[in-house]
Formats: sequence, structure tokens, C-alpha cells
Amino acid sequence: MPGEATINGLRIAYEVIDGTKAGPAWALTPGGRFSKDTPGLRELAVAIAADSGPVVIWDRPNCGASDVCFEGSSESAMQADALAGLLDHLGLAPAVIAGGSGGSRVSLLTAARHPDVARALAVWWISGGPFGLVSLGVHYCGDSIVAAWREGMEAVAALPEWQESITRNPDNRQRILDQKPREFISTLERWLLAYYPRDDELVPGLSMDAAHAMDIPALVFRSGESDPHHTREMSERVAGNLPHALLVEPPWGDAEWNERVAIAENGLFVRWPLLAPQLIHWASTSL
Repeated sequence: MPGEATINGLRIAYEVIDGTKAGPAWALTPGGRFSKDTPGLRELAVAIAADSGPVVIWDRPNCGASDVCFEGSSESAMQADALAGLLDHLGLAPAVIAGGSGGSRVSLLTAARHPDVARALAVWWISGGPFGLVSLGVHYCGDSIVAAWREGMEAVAALPEWQESITRNPDNRQRILDQKPREFISTLERWLLAYYPRDDELVPGLSMDAAHAMDIPALVFRSGESDPHHTREMSERVAGNLPHALLVEPPWGDAEWNERVAIAENGLFVRWPLLAPQLIHWASTSL
């Protein structure tokens, strides 16, 4: 059931896949700035819904058909607040908050910032390590900062990274053009700095104290040792600092991320449906 909702003043596109059995609701979030239509996400949602409750997939602000937004302490925090509002709007809270890569960070922040909407947490491909985090900041913010600095907001709106959002939601072009360049640059520099590794944060924006206070079941999939962007150390660190976390091996080999990047035209998340049996078993035995 696709739909749109206005959350925190933003138009958010979503889809609810109806569950076929009694069980908790789920919210699934992909990584990058990929939309809910990226290959693998809906397929994972369908697989979970076939043996559980309803599953929400959604376009985060700055992704797919949802509105762009340049507010908040970080892009991930802004998106986490939107997800919490969406779950409340749909009457599906508390839900199992789940996601991979950037979606894992949004899921962690959603559960920490809005504990009332989180029944449990499941995460994989957690971005981490100095290289992984610093490269993320540059990837998400760098081109837009340079374009705004040199040529203004018309140049930002012309960047390839914003074309899907503009094509699927034409109002987004004007939302970008309405930004004042210096304020826009200041916001994206703040978002960039949010990725700077800190000893007192578990992931960007999530303090160690907040992580230790998360009183919900959590399933953490161990990252591959060969993955430079979602380091094994980060997955183990997250599992070790969430009070009720279970660390498990994923249903693929060590080189999964590198293999997906090498054939990215097939979709980075195309094998995520393989996670469904472990997710369903964990939920059925832990919740």
C-alpha cells in the first residue's frame, strides 16, 4: 500500500507491505541516498511480511520521492526524526527498526532518539572506521558544498546526486534553489563534521551514554573483515555496547560488500532478502 504523509513539514513517500501473520511491525531503511525502490529492499520486506506483521519501506528526506531537507544536527538525525514521525502517523509504533549501511545509522538514531517507536533493532553493514566515516562525509556533502561555494544553488540543483529526488518530486528543485548558499554550506559542513570519528560516540550522532541506555533487543550482523566502509570492528563495537545485542554472522561471505560494489549495476542491496530467515527467527524468539 503506497502512500505519502506529511511528517515534520516534509512530504514522505512510503509503502506498507501487509503482514500475513501476527507479529510486530517492521520499518526497513536502505543505505546511501537510495530509495525504497532500490533492488533488494522491497524483496526483503515481502519476505519478512510473509511470516510476520506489516513492513514499512520508505524514502528518507533527500531520497526518492520524498522532500529534500537541509535542517538538523546531521542528515541522519533529521531522517531518524522523520521515521519516528512516520511510524506514529501510520499507527505502527513500536516497530522493529531495521536497516543496513546508512539505514543502520538511521535505525540506531531512531531507536535512541525516539524509544517509544522502537520495539527492537536490527542492523547490518554499519559504517565505521576513520576511512569509512570520513569518506562518507565527503561523499554526501562534498560536491554540494563545492557547487554552492563556486556557482550557487543552480549548480547544486544540477548535480547528479539530486536528480532522482528532483525527477520523482519536481518541487525539490525549487526547495534546493530556495536555500541561501552560505546557510546551505554551513549546514552541510555541520553534517560533514558529524561523521568525524569520536570516542564518545558509538556511531555518528549516537553518544555512548545513549547507546548504553537502549533497553531493547538488538540483532547485529557482523561485517566482513575485508570491508573498508563498514568495518568488522564497528559491528563488534556496536554489539558490545548495546545492552541487549546479539552478534551473528550474516548469510553471505566475507567479501559481500566488495562484490556488490564491483557489480553495482545489479544493486548494492540485491541480496538483502537472504537476511529474512535470521531476522524472522530472531524476532519470533526474542520479542
